[in-house]
Amino acid sequence: MRNTRALAAAGAAVAVLGLAAPTATAGGDHNQPSNIVALPSVIARGGQMTVTVDGCPQGGTMTSDAFRTTHLTPVRGANETSKGTATIKEDARPGSYDITVNCSGRRLTRPAAFTVIGGVRGGIGGSSTSGATSTDIAIGGGLVAAAVAGGGVFWMRRRAERRI
Repeated sequence: MRNTRALAAAGAAVAVLGLAAPTATAGGDHNQPSNIVALPSVIARGGQMTVTVDGCPQGGTMTSDAFRTTHLTPVRGANETSKGTATIKEDARPGSYDITVNCSGRRLTRPAAFTVIGGVRGGIGGSSTSGATSTDIAIGGGLVAAAVAGGGVFWMRRRAERRI
């Protein structure tokens, strides 16, 4: 029973990897951009994303509505890969975005290549001040005073019990 499950899981994994692998081009044309990969595929505004493109041996550019036009630089390897790092705009709206790559005069667009998520809404919480405010100091001082007073009462009661 366990062998059947393991075999089924392995078969499913091989099928998924086979579908995700880039397809070979029929004429051996290596200057055709293919297999655009954006990592991470889910990113917050202001974050940096790395994009790799196979079949782009001399570099090129990549564009999207979520980031400015960015250069791709060649990376040594078997797939003639180029790589670039893009910073997501702070005002990018949450949602899926396409990436368009231009390599050696050829263009390729990958629809829904990555997803931008909204930033964290943390409120004021230290983001607008540097250090403790007067309210924080008053609360901390009050807690220390209460602890000292409570300790003093406890000590005085214990001292009075010993005399009896």
